[in-house]
Amino acid sequence: MNGISLLRCICDETRYEILELLQKNKELCVNDFVERLEKGQPLVSHHLKTLKKCGIVRSREEGKKAMYMISSNHLSELISNITKTSKKIPVLCSDGKCC
Repeated sequence: MNGISLLRCICDETRYEILELLQKNKELCVNDFVERLEKGQPLVSHHLKTLKKCGIVRSREEGKKAMYMISSNHLSELISNITKTSKKIPVLCSDGKCC
């Protein structure tokens, strides 16, 4: 996967929120996402499927539920850096350095 594909895959707000939750919790099931994001199960499942198809997340079976996690440490670091950078952007723009 190249950088453009990665950014396209995570640019959706719900997928980005899913990845932020996985950064903090390492591993969650669909019901955890539904509860924390306050979004419907079909929507959450759709976005998890997309992230899985892109290779950003993977899952493992635990009884009757699937547990989701970021697929590699390298991607986890990259997502962490994107998250940190995105939090700095509003501060940079308010200083008149961009926009």
